[in-house]
This record gives sequence, structure tokens and C-alpha cells, in this order.
Amino acid sequence: MGNVSETVMTAEQRKILAVMLVPMFMSLLSVSIVNVILPDMQRSIGASNSAIQWVLSGYTLAFGVLLVAAGRAGDLFGRGRLFVIGVSVFALGSLISGLSPDPLVLNIARVVMGLGSGLLSPQGVGMLQQYFHGQVRGRAFGMFGTIVGVSVGIGPVLGGGLIAVLGDEWGWRSAFLINVPIALAAIILGRFWLPRSAWVGAGTDSDSHGRRRADFDPVGLVLLGVGTLLVMLPFLERSAGAWIYALVPVGVAVVWLWVRWENRYSRRGGSPMVDMQLFRTRSFAYGASLTSMYFVGMPGIWVIVALYLQNGLGFPALHAGLVGLPSALLSAIAAQAAGRVVLTFGRKMVVLGVAIGLTGVVASALLVVAHEAWGISIWWLLLTLGVTGLGQGMAISPNQTLTLAEVPVEYAGSSGGVMQTGQRVGTAIGIAIVTAVFFVVQPVAGYGAAIVAGFGFIALVIVFAGIIGLVDLARGRAKARQEGQPVRS
Repeated sequence: MGNVSETVMTAEQRKILAVMLVPMFMSLLSVSIVNVILPDMQRSIGASNSAIQWVLSGYTLAFGVLLVAAGRAGDLFGRGRLFVIGVSVFALGSLISGLSPDPLVLNIARVVMGLGSGLLSPQGVGMLQQYFHGQVRGRAFGMFGTIVGVSVGIGPVLGGGLIAVLGDEWGWRSAFLINVPIALAAIILGRFWLPRSAWVGAGTDSDSHGRRRADFDPVGLVLLGVGTLLVMLPFLERSAGAWIYALVPVGVAVVWLWVRWENRYSRRGGSPMVDMQLFRTRSFAYGASLTSMYFVGMPGIWVIVALYLQNGLGFPALHAGLVGLPSALLSAIAAQAAGRVVLTFGRKMVVLGVAIGLTGVVASALLVVAHEAWGISIWWLLLTLGVTGLGQGMAISPNQTLTLAEVPVEYAGSSGGVMQTGQRVGTAIGIAIVTAVFFVVQPVAGYGAAIVAGFGFIALVIVFAGIIGLVDLARGRAKARQEGQPVRS
């Protein structure tokens, strides 16, 4: 693409968005939809509790471990190429998952799905950086935020609906099989609609014989992958016992070694997986930290809400899923609106979004207290959780736009992978902690007290995310004053 408008989206840009966002929606939907179909899946293939846990853990681990490496591969070899490979792998894993005869095959297939998601997701972020600029980029990330919000909210509803229509056996299988035709369509459209430049990498060098080669940094790839795996695994495989948490400091040490290696690799003239100078950029460092902290809190809401409604109040899965629908819709609408004005309001919008999200969490906790004490209808959660979704839409997409604004295009994929890895790691840690809080409190004080305690932990985490945003906002204003610029960030 040549010079593109920064205010009006072109036909080519709309095609890129269509190709990118649908498979990204599928990959995120495959996280939220599984929570509802797990019981039917378990009965169908005779899976134990520990075996069925890996349907969740295997996908999440494979997804999270691969993100940065896949983003860097897209930067080097062409984002379109890696995107199509990722969608193909995801489709294969979905097909095998939907036809799985036993838990072993299903768990392997879910890992394959996770690998596909890890390959395709950073390419979407990289292409948004590459082909969208100015206000149009904000709108594109707004659409990305819409996809995130809708996938989280619609997953439980879709899963429950498929089981209600198709029955226990083919309901859960169709939740995977539905991905296959959509993925095939994305592959075909990708071949025709993605620009020619999307199939060409930007990071190649010449060797001593004048041949072109890609500087992929395999040592950095292994170090970061192992470090991420060791940090995430204990929070996803908690049945192994307390000893498994000893892997967390080991993983942190491996990530530290990765940082040292990347700096050394760069000083020797190589192209590292991630340019560590990015973390010296205020917008990237604070934005990546904020989104990681935010995802420690927010995703756990839907886990404890489902536990409370289904186990505590006896709601069917479909009804429990419907409680999150207004939140998803409001998140989608807010993300769209915020994407249009994010460059005008800057980080203030992110901080406001975090504050609104916090208000929704606190209101939800108070509503549960009122329901337990005075019988106030629990369906008011539709409103309070809707406020949370509104805040999320105002926070996540604008934060992504601002965080990646100063990232060079040649590192767009890997830097997007860093942000998404922070989200995946944060989600794993947060869900592990919030469910632990829930299950510790529930036997002693009941389901109502358990969900209120869970909401309390989530609110505390969101407060810390808001503090990060406020510090970034204050530093941005101070920098603008020093440079004699209008204070807008």
C-alpha cells in the first residue's frame, strides 16, 4: 500500500480488517466457549477432571508461549504468510477436537488449536500497525476491541445455545467444528485480499556470500518460550500440588536471562526478537504494564460469576451465559466509539475506562450482598456487569492504540506479541488467584461471600492498573510542559 489516508478507511483497509478480525474472533471465542461445554464434553468422552482441565490449560499454554516468537516470525517472513499458516493450524486443531474419540486426542488437538492461535494473533496486531495510521488506526483497534469484548461475552451464550439445539453430544463438538468453514474462508480471502507486501518480510540481512537470510534469534526464541511456559504452567496446572509453584521463580529467572541475551544479541549487531529499547519508550512500557495488570483482574469475573450462578443459585448454563451479554455488547460499542476519539483524548480515556470498569465491579459485589441479604433480583447483574463492559471497551482498545503508537513497523508483530503475552500470563495468574479465593471462602461462608471476596480481589487489581495509568498520564503531562507542547495526554 502506498500513502494511505489517516482519517478515512479505504476499501483495501476494510478488506484487511475483514480477513484479520474474523479468525482472531474465533481464537478468542475458543477460550470463553469451553467453560460452558466442559460438563457435556467430559461425559461424552469419559474424561477425568484432571484430563478435562488440559482442554483449557493446553490451549492457553500453547497460545501464550508462541505469541512473541510468532510475531517476530511475521515481521521477518511476512505477516500474511504466518497468518495463513496459523489459521490453517487452528482449523486442523478444531477439526480434530470436534471429532475426538477420547481425552488424549482432544487434549492434543487443543494444543494444536493453541499453536494456531499463537501464530495468527500477533499478525493481526502487526498488520493494524503496518497498514493503518492516525485516526484510522484508532478505529481499527476499536474494532479489535469489539472482537475481544464480543468473543468473551458471546462464548458462553453460543456454547449453551449449541448444546440446547444440537444436544449434549454434537452440541460441544459443533463448538469446535464451526471454526473449520470460517477458517477456510479466511484462508481463501487472505490469499486474494491481503496486500502483496503482507507476504514479504522486512527483517532480512545478507550473509557473507550475498544471500538473503532472516535473523530470527533462535536462542532468544527458546529462552522466552521456556520462561513463559514455566511462569504460566503452575497457574494452569494447580492439581500437581504446591511444589509446582517453585517453577515460577525459575521461569522469571529464565525471562531475565532472555532479556540479557537480547541486549547482548543487539550489541553484537543482530536483530533481537524484541528491541529492548521499546521498554524505554514511556507509552509502550506503561501501556504494556497496564494491560497486563488489567488482565490479572477482569477475565476472572466471568469465572466466578458462572460458579456463583450455576453452582450457588442453580442457573442453567445458557442463563448464566446470558448475564454477560450486555457487558459484551456495551464493550463492543464503547470500543468502537473510543477508537474514533482516542488520539484526541489520549491516556485520559484509558484511565476513565479503568475507573468505570472498577465501578461496575464494586456495584456487582454490592448487588450480591443485597441479593443475599434482602432478596434483590440477581438479574440486576445485567446492569452492573454492563457498566464493567463499558469501561473495558473504553480502556483496552485505546490503550493498545497508544501503547503501540511509537513502535517501529519492523517490530510491530513482536511488540504486539509482548502485549498479548502479558495478557495471557496475567489472565492465567488472575484466574488462578480469584478461583482460589472463591474456593477458600465458599465452604466457610457460602457462595455469596465467596463471589464478593473474588470481586474484592479483582477490584484491588483494577485499582493498581488505574494507578499505572495515572502515573503515565502525569508523566505525559510533565513531558508536554517541559517541551512547551499542549497538555493532551
